Amino acid sequence: MQLSFFDWAVLIAYLGFTLGVALVLRKRASSGIEEFFVSGRNTHWWLAGVSMVATTFAADTPLAVTGMTATGGVAGNWLWWNFALSGLLTTFFFARLWRRCGVLTDVELAELRYSGRPAAFLRGFRAAYLAFVVNVIVLGWVNLAMVKILMLTLGIDKPQAVAATLGVTALTCVAAAMGGLRGVLITDMLQFVIMLGMAILLAVYAVNGVGGLDGLQTRLLEIDPTGGLTAFWPRADSPLLPFATLATYLAVVWWGTWYPGSEPGGGGFIAQRMFSTRDEREAQLATLSFNVLNFSVRPWPWILVALVALVVYPDLQDKEAGYMQVMFDYLPASLRGLMLAGFLAAFMSTVSTNLNWGAGYLVSDLYRRFLRPEASEKQLISASRWATALLAVLASIATFYMDSIAGAWKWLLAAGAGTGGVLILRWFWWRVNAWSEIAAMTAAAVISAALQFGWGYDTDKPLEFAHVMLITVSLTTLIWVVITLLTKPEPAAKLESFYRVARPYRRGWAPVAAAAPDVHPQTGAIRDFQGWIASCALVYCSLFGVGKLLLANASAAAPWLLVTVVSAVWVARCVRES
Repeated sequence: MQLSFFDWAVLIAYLGFTLGVALVLRKRASSGIEEFFVSGRNTHWWLAGVSMVATTFAADTPLAVTGMTATGGVAGNWLWWNFALSGLLTTFFFARLWRRCGVLTDVELAELRYSGRPAAFLRGFRAAYLAFVVNVIVLGWVNLAMVKILMLTLGIDKPQAVAATLGVTALTCVAAAMGGLRGVLITDMLQFVIMLGMAILLAVYAVNGVGGLDGLQTRLLEIDPTGGLTAFWPRADSPLLPFATLATYLAVVWWGTWYPGSEPGGGGFIAQRMFSTRDEREAQLATLSFNVLNFSVRPWPWILVALVALVVYPDLQDKEAGYMQVMFDYLPASLRGLMLAGFLAAFMSTVSTNLNWGAGYLVSDLYRRFLRPEASEKQLISASRWATALLAVLASIATFYMDSIAGAWKWLLAAGAGTGGVLILRWFWWRVNAWSEIAAMTAAAVISAALQFGWGYDTDKPLEFAHVMLITVSLTTLIWVVITLLTKPEPAAKLESFYRVARPYRRGWAPVAAAAPDVHPQTGAIRDFQGWIASCALVYCSLFGVGKLLLANASAAAPWLLVTVVSAVWVARCVRES
């Protein structure tokens, strides 16, 4: 693909804006570690919410969705749709708790909630694991996606594409190191507008190119006369997405599995955005807006393009590359440079967040906590910038060892299977201790690895993926509960201090609450449960309603959209009363 002068001008202007924001904010970001990593805790909810969406909208995301849709039909997207359940659980049950704690990173909670050496080990180990393993894997697959995109769009070979990708990563690293989280938040807003706008534009051209929505439906029925490709719920005997796999997503994965950006109980960069908001209410609104935008607004432009790729290129070996092939064949040449800018925006938004988020672990939870407790703010800011650069280098190396975006996604899901229960219950059951989390992390990693590498389970196969998840979650949950009951509870003083700070629901903390009668804990558990149910109805009914409108007819969409409106009113009431 040849880029015109206008295309290059757009790309250069975008990169210039990103660097300009970082330069303007450099002095402010250098004022202290809280400013650098949580934007001074004065971010508006809507900006924090959009930033969460921009981060999860990486260059790899449309490609991954295309691969899921090609192998599992529309229903194949339950691999990520199920996480709306955990995301909205965070909105109503955990957002306020997280914001009250006043921590800088989510792993810092370990020493707020637990005591002694086990708590210190848990904090240090999780910080190292998230920064050096999870964060590097995520950045690696984001780089991989950008390499694929550049190879296909510019017609260059892999070494050239890798060099170009690493160049953009370096530029993003410089911007993230200068501007801190505030710079990331501001550029995320522009990035989200660009990438969503271009995704919608591509979907319009692609669908029109195959005869409109009716033409697309006709061609899909030629491939599968049963309509299984566009079904939201697969048949019980569906080879695309077996019902057992779907049941596993809906019954187990969303709460039992830890995954970056969809942690049960909140965590990672989602928690970082909550920490950056002005108060508890804004933290709740930020996560609510994120989940609505993420699951209701974004999916269909990607899915429509994926369906077009499925009918036009049925024999394409690299299913994930179908998205890019549609762009070449159906998007006017005059808009391809803008589309590339959209991918660049998606890439940079995710990279900048992960660099800043990962550096937070290295500096706050490792460097300051264990190596230099007496470090000054100036030294911490300097360390933050070096940590940002280190993660960028490690991510670049990881890019060379990945060949599948969806494969890395599933590996992380399996490695975190079973840890979700303890991450949720640590807020609501006083008896959970540091050994509970250590046991869950260890068991999940060992069991999932044994199933995949010892017993030969292949997580790329839907049924075997379901088996790995069910076995790992069941055994891990059993192990951590047993370890909890066999080990001593946390000291009463530590439990009381945490209870005073977080103020969780009294139920589950009764012995501790009795010792602190002056504390006013969080109330309204029934209201919060109603808010969760209503918000789930809002997200899924709007998702299905729009889908019916696009792939069926208005009459089929009407009931779904009616429930969407009712649910929205219900959610607004629950948020207002919380």
